[in-house]
Amino acid sequence: MKLFDSHCHLDDTVFEKDITQVYHRMDEAGVLKAMTVGTDCKSSQKAVALTENRKHLYAAVGIHPHNAESSTTSDLDILRNLAANQAVKAWGEIGLDFNRMYSPVKDQEICLHKQIEIAEALKLPIIFHERDSGGRLLEILETQKNKIVGGVIHCFSGNQQELQCYLEMGFYIGITGILTIKGRGAFLRELAVSIPAERLVIETDAPYLTPAPQKNKTRRNEPAFVRSVLLKLALIRNEDSEVLADCLWKNTCRLFKLNAV
Repeated sequence: MKLFDSHCHLDDTVFEKDITQVYHRMDEAGVLKAMTVGTDCKSSQKAVALTENRKHLYAAVGIHPHNAESSTTSDLDILRNLAANQAVKAWGEIGLDFNRMYSPVKDQEICLHKQIEIAEALKLPIIFHERDSGGRLLEILETQKNKIVGGVIHCFSGNQQELQCYLEMGFYIGITGILTIKGRGAFLRELAVSIPAERLVIETDAPYLTPAPQKNKTRRNEPAFVRSVLLKLALIRNEDSEVLADCLWKNTCRLFKLNAV
């Protein structure tokens, strides 16, 4: 099977000591490609730097809603220039997070609008983050959908109605290791069965959201563990894992405008 971790954060300091081994375990698990995603200028710069001499690794640049309040016009200019690197295949992660409120709502929305405009100009698909926005992200995307050339709802955690709206707007749905967690993932398992296969992608969000069974041994997630997400997804959908893996590989390559070979 060829697997693609569509969202991870290999720039995180927890990977600094053993990144070579992390890459090796990816290869062993059949994870042949991964998208490492920025959350501010520093992490985006590091994400791009990690792609050097790594054909299997791509980068996304952007400002996470947690960092919206501290972002500046200069930051956006830096990211725009960074996006000229051929390894950058998406803009993100961006969006709204009304859970921890590290940035005020107004700042989050302004930052989101500005980044959608930049992504439109650069013709880059967008990686969207949404948590507890109460439908506000959907409202904004509905008004901006003609500007968005493609995108994915990262770590989907919404309800059936929200899922349907995202699908109608043409977005892919990112499924993380939450799917594998007995209690926390129960509702997601119900919804995942109804998502059209051609709109699914899998992700780790490493080093966060470690899936089962790995979470019983380590707190740190890594791209190799996306295989567990794939196997659980195939099980609950009653689909052949190799057939589903091929579909997800093609979906992710289509999302990021990559050659699927």
